[in-house]
Amino acid sequence: MENKNCTHKEHKDMKKKALGNLAAEETYPLLSEFFKIFGDSTRLKIISLLRHNTSLSVCCISDCLKMEQSAISHQLKVLRNNQIVKVERKGKQNFYSLSDLHVELIYQMGLEHILEED
Repeated sequence: MENKNCTHKEHKDMKKKALGNLAAEETYPLLSEFFKIFGDSTRLKIISLLRHNTSLSVCCISDCLKMEQSAISHQLKVLRNNQIVKVERKGKQNFYSLSDLHVELIYQMGLEHILEED
């Protein structure tokens, strides 16, 4: 819908530049679902533990967070299904790590943003 009341001469250029920032329409539901993964404090704690190329077992994560292994396993499944963490089997145990640097950067940038002072 075009705004007929806009009197800015630069409106067309501004609008064109702004529209250039938009991704394809079908991208936004996927992006929204992706960011929902970061909306759980337990999942954020798990991501924090796995930062800096750390690989940990469910048992270790459970001990660190003082939570039941079943609760940790559930959250790891959510993270794994959304390509946030990857799993590597070593003997009888699974070890989890972040999928890639993007995940660590998203976490780090969010943390820096909420900790910055105005």
